[in-house]
Amino acid sequence: MTGRWETVEQELAYTCEGFDIVSEEIRLPGGERAAFDYLSESETVVVLPFTDDGEVVVIDEWRHAVRRRNRAIPAGSVESDEDLDRAARRELREETGYEAGTLERMTTVEPANGFSDAVFHYYVARGCTDTAGQDLDEDETIDVETATLEGLLGRARDDDLRDGRTAFAVVYYALFEEPTAGEVGPGEG
Repeated sequence: MTGRWETVEQELAYTCEGFDIVSEEIRLPGGERAAFDYLSESETVVVLPFTDDGEVVVIDEWRHAVRRRNRAIPAGSVESDEDLDRAARRELREETGYEAGTLERMTTVEPANGFSDAVFHYYVARGCTDTAGQDLDEDETIDVETATLEGLLGRARDDDLRDGRTAFAVVYYALFEEPTAGEVGPGEG
């Protein structure tokens, strides 16, 4: 196994609301020096919210980088003064107006660790009820709807669920978290 890279120098090359670009000079395990730039952002929570009748609360939001509206689930940055559970509940409430009855952690992933230090913490929320209006950021334009898990899985399979955080959450839940996931049927034991 090869050794670790060592940061020799580091500077903030660019900053904006939401992320930074960090530029480093690194020393490779063999002693050579190289440049390495990466995107740095705060940790993110991603919430797969279910209503009492099993519908998934989804959002449709304009995503300017890809120039289209995007079907997704609530997600957002963890603020410095909150833990992950509190951040997940806040993002769900702010983006959808729904409150979670229960909240459980599903998994944590590093979605692009070759060029970003992003960390996504996935949660499933159950018993979600529409209790208040949205509390959107100035640059958010979000419509709220519900969909079935099966419908979202179909969209993922048909290359029509393009938001990576959402596609991952839906497929992960179906594979590992859904009550029937992993159960052995008759004659399969």
